[in-house]
This record gives sequence, C-alpha cells and structure tokens, in this order.
Amino acid sequence: MKQIRAIIIDDEADARDIIRNNLREYCEGVDLVGEADGVSSGLQVIKQLNPDLIFLDIEMEDGTGFDLLNQLDSVKPQIIFTTAYDEFAIKAFKYSTVDYLLKPIDIDELIDATKKVSASVSSSNAALEEKMNLLLQSVEKRSFDRISLATINGFQMVDTANIVFCKADGNYSNFYLKTGEKIMVTKIIKEFEQLLSPDIFLRIHQSHIVNLKCINRYIKGEGGVVVMSDGTELEVSRRRKKELISRLSQ
Repeated sequence: MKQIRAIIIDDEADARDIIRNNLREYCEGVDLVGEADGVSSGLQVIKQLNPDLIFLDIEMEDGTGFDLLNQLDSVKPQIIFTTAYDEFAIKAFKYSTVDYLLKPIDIDELIDATKKVSASVSSSNAALEEKMNLLLQSVEKRSFDRISLATINGFQMVDTANIVFCKADGNYSNFYLKTGEKIMVTKIIKEFEQLLSPDIFLRIHQSHIVNLKCINRYIKGEGGVVVMSDGTELEVSRRRKKELISRLSQ
C-alpha cells in the first residue's frame, strides 16, 4: 500500500502536536512530511513538498483554510479539515465529499478519515479539483446547487433542483430524480435532512424528505398524503402536517 505523504497546517502548536502524535501512533499508512502555522507558510510547504494530504485548520491568524485553497494553482492534495467551525462549513464539507474532524479530534474518526484518503488516493486530479471547487463555491455563495451522493460504486454529482424526494431504506437512502432515475446512497436519511436547503426541502415523515416545488397535490387525512410530480404518493406524519401545510400555503 502506498504511503500517504501528509502535512499539517494549523496556527496552534498544541493542535499540531496532537495530530502529529496520533498519526504516528495510530495511522501507519500516513507519513507526516511537514508542518506549517498559517496560510503563507502553508502555501510554501505545499509547493515544496507536494503532499497527498493536508490536515487543514479553518481559522488562522493570517487568513482561513479557504483563503489557502483559493491560492493553490491546482487542487491536487486531499483535504481533511481540523476545525471547530460552524454548522454551515460542515454542510459545505459534506456537499463536496471533503472530510473534516471536529476539535477535540477523536482518534477513531482520525483513523477512519485517513483510511478514506488511502482508498481514494488514486482518484484523478480532475475529480479532486471538482470536489474542492464545489466546496469553495458553496462557501462563497452560501448556497448549494449540487450535492455529492455516495453510492456503493463511488459518488455521483446531482443538481439539488432535480431531486423530487428522498426515501429512507434502512441504513441507506434512495434519491428519486426528475429524470426518473433512482440513486441508492450509502448514508441514512437524517444526514440529508441536515444538508438539503430548508428553503426547498422538508422532512414530512420519518422516512421521507420532499422537494416542496415537486408537490402536485396534498390529500387531507390524519397526517395526509402528498402526490409528487412523478405520481408517487407519500404519507405525511401527524406531527409534520402543520408545518407542511404552512409551507405549502406560502
């Protein structure tokens, strides 16, 4: 197995110490080749060492991790953010299939994150660049036009406007698109409730998240039923009924 050449960019010496020590003790496949304490020094280290992976902090004294990424000529390294950043940023990371570790860093999560990088280290530069560009665009616009759906065969990029509804299937989720395509995703539906824009999407049942713009009809009942644009009928839970009716009336 190829060793992953990694660097740490974080303006807190203690944070670098923790990551460095944990990598050495628990992550045999990762070779830590350099460190930096900010955006400027980080860019120099990246240029000198050309790493496979960067453990990147968000808030640093001379700028942010996003500032650093915007200054790279081409996005070749994989990124694992190490951050205590806000919920919005975490959503952006997930949309772009970029991993993140919340401080204080959990060792098991660190191990899992490095394993993901090891499994995808052969990904093309073009694919990695697309992921990072999506992240940076999402952060800049504070909106999410596309979502990366993790499937058993990799990941598929989908315009969120093309999603009709999402339906739970045990530990998986099924996405139904306007094209008639069905995509099985290897994540539970709860994760998508946190990710999909609340301006457009609403969870109407324990098992269903719908695109409000794709609801053709609401049928009254204890909770009721919505008829989607593709003809699918979906049950509405009693506790979600009031919010749904309110949103539809708007």
